[in-house]
Amino acid sequence: MGKKIWNILQYFIFLGGGIFLVWWQFHKMTTEQIIKFKFALSTANYWLLIPVVIMSLASHLSRSMRWKILLQPMGYQPSLFNTFGVTMVGYLANSFVPRLGEILKCTMLCKYEKIPVQKLIGTVVIERLFDVVCYLVFICITVLIQYKLVGDFVKTELTEMMEANSGLPLWAKVLLPIVVLAMVVWLLRFLFKRYAHSKLVQRLKNFFVGLKEGISSIKRLQQRKLFLLHTLFIWTMYLLQIYIGFSAIQDVAHLGLDAACSVLTLATLAMILTPGGLGTFPTAIFLVLGLYKIDPSTGEAFGWLMWGTTTFIILFFGLLFLGLLFFFNKKNKQNSLLTQEVPSL
Repeated sequence: MGKKIWNILQYFIFLGGGIFLVWWQFHKMTTEQIIKFKFALSTANYWLLIPVVIMSLASHLSRSMRWKILLQPMGYQPSLFNTFGVTMVGYLANSFVPRLGEILKCTMLCKYEKIPVQKLIGTVVIERLFDVVCYLVFICITVLIQYKLVGDFVKTELTEMMEANSGLPLWAKVLLPIVVLAMVVWLLRFLFKRYAHSKLVQRLKNFFVGLKEGISSIKRLQQRKLFLLHTLFIWTMYLLQIYIGFSAIQDVAHLGLDAACSVLTLATLAMILTPGGLGTFPTAIFLVLGLYKIDPSTGEAFGWLMWGTTTFIILFFGLLFLGLLFFFNKKNKQNSLLTQEVPSL
């Protein structure tokens, strides 16, 4: 009876945390931001947002399938339901604290699929590094196809936004992680050598061995072409969401894929710099749309509309899967125990 109560309590703790994230996301909005958000909602053609929602979910599903491919070389075959579910919960957590979702989804999948969390974190590191490379390539393509229009603007805005976010110059933000990483590696090697027989050091060493195995999974991919196709599909969906989204507001409906590329470049950066892209997402969009002679109020309204749509998807499905994952895996565990209890004939 006590275990049943604890399971129910766990569910409500997760649900309460999810509801708090929803409240926090909107609580941070200023009165002016709320007014702009409502204006975007009141002037939009919602029917045209349906394909945006579908493409967004398709990109999240494809990302989950790509993660499964990274886990295959280590002999793990998690269910797509669990992989997709923890991915959505991870996005929900990222709306509150950047990168928190990456750790949370690894710990949740570890719990449900019995995969060592350090190996999961290793695969996520590879995913993020791969996405960073893809994003840099995407920035280069965007600048090359419309250099005269967005070249200097992208360079200036990226630098200013990154410096404003932490007060550090761009070169320092690039160099600092490298220096810190080098120091951590040196310290770990020293500890492993000096205190090799310590249980704590042995556990720490085992963690990094698992982390290394997760990272090295990229070298042993069994479905490399499918991995690359998923990556291409994910970024194509991101681009088409912006392009189709233009149609929802009349004053930006004439914009093409070139403008969508520019918007996606800065919008992605906004999502990285702040939790959920609150504030910076609409600002980045109206600034870049200004290059295409779009009125600032219209550009910002479009930014708030896209932010609202994306946030709604994350909040709704993140909360939904908090409950579904709990009950689905609880039921599977009960069925597994019943199967083990049935005597063989």
